[in-house]
Amino acid sequence: MSEQRNVDIVEKTARKWLEDRGVKIQDIADLVFYLQEKYHPNLKMEECINNVERVLSKREVQNAILTGIQLDILAEKKMLEEPLQTMLATDESLYGIDEILAFSIVNVYGSIGFTNYGFIDKMKPGILDRLNDKASGQCHTFLDDIVGAIAAAASSRLAHRAQNTE
Repeated sequence: MSEQRNVDIVEKTARKWLEDRGVKIQDIADLVFYLQEKYHPNLKMEECINNVERVLSKREVQNAILTGIQLDILAEKKMLEEPLQTMLATDESLYGIDEILAFSIVNVYGSIGFTNYGFIDKMKPGILDRLNDKASGQCHTFLDDIVGAIAAAASSRLAHRAQNTE
């Protein structure tokens, strides 16, 4: 298999898995808008979507998506060994590896991503609130942090680009 074809498969799979888990590009773009609207009064949703798309085109982001979603699915199916099974199924607060995986995404666009991520992870607006709802029966231990990190990285990318045009 050619390397370009493999890259295409990884990106397509990461995007499909997000969608299969109920996360749309628009959901993530809404988070970017939430993070940036007060700093950019003329911000348009198209800019937010474009920045999310750019973040999703990064291989390290795709790898984090595939890894996190796969672990969430395995936890849902009770296919992990204890004590990891319980830690992931309950999204144990002291586990922390879900945030570490998210930091690999946040790092792509610099340190401002950490503050964006911390804020959005605390506030849990939009899709993040739904992903944190344990009543759905789905495990989103990794996915909520991944989605927040993608939004934080896209927000950072947008902020850097806006700074460069001022």
